[in-house]
Amino acid sequence: MVGFSVEAGWANRKARCVELSNLSSPAVGALSRDMPVVIPIAALEQHGGHLPLFTDSLLLGEVVRRVKEPMSDRVLFAPLMWLGNSDHHLDFPGTVSARPRVYLDVLTGLVEDFIRHGFRRIVLLNGHGGNDVPGRQALFEVRQRFRERKDLLLLLGTYWNLGAKPWEEDDTLHQREMGHACEWETSMMLWLAPELVGEHEGLVPVEPGTAFGPASRAWTTPDRSGPGYIGWPDKATSEKGERLFRVFSADVVGLLERVICWDGHSWE
Repeated sequence: MVGFSVEAGWANRKARCVELSNLSSPAVGALSRDMPVVIPIAALEQHGGHLPLFTDSLLLGEVVRRVKEPMSDRVLFAPLMWLGNSDHHLDFPGTVSARPRVYLDVLTGLVEDFIRHGFRRIVLLNGHGGNDVPGRQALFEVRQRFRERKDLLLLLGTYWNLGAKPWEEDDTLHQREMGHACEWETSMMLWLAPELVGEHEGLVPVEPGTAFGPASRAWTTPDRSGPGYIGWPDKATSEKGERLFRVFSADVVGLLERVICWDGHSWE
């Protein structure tokens, strides 16, 4: 196209989301390096007998889809990473996992690549509990390697742990925290893809428990749950799922607004 410029091209696409997978290298090069980069990280693992293996990735994908519209052209979204750290679920067929130290290397490499390209505000948006510890460790290690850089903002945010209290909007919710293939996840899947949800109404709840709390006990899924779920999937409904998506997506938008408004050097 004669006379085309990257800047002009993007000026005509203000309403469109900035997705890394759709951009050319020059288009990425033209972006502001203060633009937050969001890397969604999820998993492919067992979710009991009633939810598909891809549950975490499907749910995080829907959260990201909802977040993209209000963020328009202010955030760069990387493709969702479907492989996570799921070693604790390996007793159940179909689960695949990046071993913890391998996963650390993958995440640190991804973050460092974006830093190499000049980006300064990087958010690992997490949708799987097993990614939390290695995700935090990965960002800790990257920050130490770039310890002279005062302009870096490296964050991990798990979408259901960003401050929301969804039961305050929906008092029919029984759970007060995320479980696994539980009331929350099953409700969200019932809204998103009900054809993928199996029989759940008659399932006997598996309470999360706080074994040896406040200490943190190492565990595998069979230590806690024979059927592979933790929580109250029997209480799930599609209506609850829609409300959960709405609350969690709003939390992510709020976090990204804070990242955008960061002054580039302060602690808060």
